[in-house]
Amino acid sequence: MHIYDDTYFMKQALLEARRAFDSGEVPVGAVIVAHNQIIGRGHNCTEQLTDVTAHAEIIALTAASNYLQSKYLHNCTLYVTLEPCVMCAGALYWSQISRVVFGAQDDKRGFVQHGLGLLHPSTKLAFGVEMEECAALLKQFFAARRKN
Repeated sequence: MHIYDDTYFMKQALLEARRAFDSGEVPVGAVIVAHNQIIGRGHNCTEQLTDVTAHAEIIALTAASNYLQSKYLHNCTLYVTLEPCVMCAGALYWSQISRVVFGAQDDKRGFVQHGLGLLHPSTKLAFGVEMEECAALLKQFFAARRKN
């Protein structure tokens, strides 16, 4: 069995973000890992599904919960390319996920500015993994939209 690290799993989340980018969605991707295995994947699908709640984290949470057949994601880690919003932080709270790792910060809509209490007290937080690559993909997406 291979042991993968935060960089490996963030690169997997970046693959999801590129799927969003390629379909015209804001390029945010997420994976949820349990015991060194990806059990949930998601990328933004708000345009495709006409659903404001179809964020990468929510889709990955649903997939992981279905995989585990549990609403609680103990011993799981979420890797997401952009700092979660308040809505997603609330969903993460209720899932009791053990750890959240994000790449790029979101100074406008990210949950951190509202306080770390939005996550469950037992949830550990890490950030800045592959931050430059995560931020570059977002900048590329919004630069292209401004041109059009």
